[in-house]
Amino acid sequence: MNASASGTAARTSLPRVVAASLIGTTIEWYDYFLYGTAAALVFGKVFFPHSDPLTGTLLSFLTYAIGFAARPLGALVFGHFGDRVGRKKLLVVSLLLMGGSTTAIGLLPTYDSVGVAAPVLLTTLRLVQGFALGGEWGGAVLLVSEHGDQRRRGFWASWPQGGAPAGNLLAAGVLSLMTSVQSDAAFLSWGWRVPFLLSALLVGVGMWIRLAVDESPLFRAALAAQQSRKTVEQPPLVSVLRNHWREVLVAMGARMAENISYYVMTTFVLTYAVTHAHFDKQSALNAVLIASAIQFALIPLFGALSDRVGRKPVYLVGAVGVGVWAFVFFGMVDGGSFGSLLLAVTVGLVFHSAMYAPQAAFFSELFATRMRYSGASIGAQFSSVAAGAPAPLIATALLKDYGSATPISVYVAIAAGVTVLAVLCGRETRGRDLAEVEERGGPEGQPADAGAAGKPAVA
Repeated sequence: MNASASGTAARTSLPRVVAASLIGTTIEWYDYFLYGTAAALVFGKVFFPHSDPLTGTLLSFLTYAIGFAARPLGALVFGHFGDRVGRKKLLVVSLLLMGGSTTAIGLLPTYDSVGVAAPVLLTTLRLVQGFALGGEWGGAVLLVSEHGDQRRRGFWASWPQGGAPAGNLLAAGVLSLMTSVQSDAAFLSWGWRVPFLLSALLVGVGMWIRLAVDESPLFRAALAAQQSRKTVEQPPLVSVLRNHWREVLVAMGARMAENISYYVMTTFVLTYAVTHAHFDKQSALNAVLIASAIQFALIPLFGALSDRVGRKPVYLVGAVGVGVWAFVFFGMVDGGSFGSLLLAVTVGLVFHSAMYAPQAAFFSELFATRMRYSGASIGAQFSSVAAGAPAPLIATALLKDYGSATPISVYVAIAAGVTVLAVLCGRETRGRDLAEVEERGGPEGQPADAGAAGKPAVA
């Protein structure tokens, strides 16, 4: 009777947990992608006005890339405390940091007003954004993964992943609306600030929803068990690197193609479409807008598919697909029609979804509970420094040096090869009992490899 009641309660609360994680990650990604979109379209002119257009964009993307440097630090700090005191508290902190820094960007003076102090302040706030996002992702996906059942974990855990396209959709949508109702002069003067200031309202909504969610029951049980043993635990980072270093490397490699392809096909494409393929800003934004809406619908479907056939097969289809599509992508953008631009971005995001959807469950299933926040965050965010951070910057530099998109396609394809190799080196985790990983990789420093790399539990 008690077990049944407990199970019913867990199932009843799961949609609320999913909604809280999804809304929170949507807001965080809105803030983060808003910066990337503005970097492609606005910041070069506002904060680097004395450079030629492509150089200004390059400098703008440099401030964008610097934000990624703070994500590993966020992963370490949030991961440590998330594994010590719980997932929920850290998610509240990350949302406040992200929303506050984004709102502050909307209030920044321009280069013409305060000179070099303007891009310095912009870069500082970008670092705060990166720090907050470095801690957000791991906590959000773990809160869902640790509430849900193992048979449908891929489906439920994929919903927070939908926060990325939803946030991009919201960011591109708000900017698209502003550009459609304003002249270019008005938009550059003050219109670009409105979406950043809107973040304050969104954070208020996100906080209200996120505070109503319970802490992960799996974490509470693991914490209680550790306290009852009265043993001194190693720091989560030490435990991860000692017991799960192989899994960290798998996660880092798995992120390469996913991260690079996404930022090339949603952020850099805005610059490429406007400056190289001669689309207007509105058309470029609308293409990303529509493709992001389609991706949002696809992510839970790919998550559910990973519950049926496994995390690895779905992930590999996405990695191989995006590596091949990179050579088609830019040719379609160069076609000059809105339809070809939309199709290029949409298909690219379909392949990206096949990697991104199972990623939350896949990474969660690699690590033990008392080091899961640290392990998942380190694996995801340290790779972002080498992958997503320089992707628009490298793509812009390649375009400037070669005047052709072919080197960019090769760059994406190489990343896809790294991801394929990493995923093939990992073990299938579908159906794994997250508590079982804790038992096999105990907190006292005993090897966790048996639980992390052994056969998955039968659902």
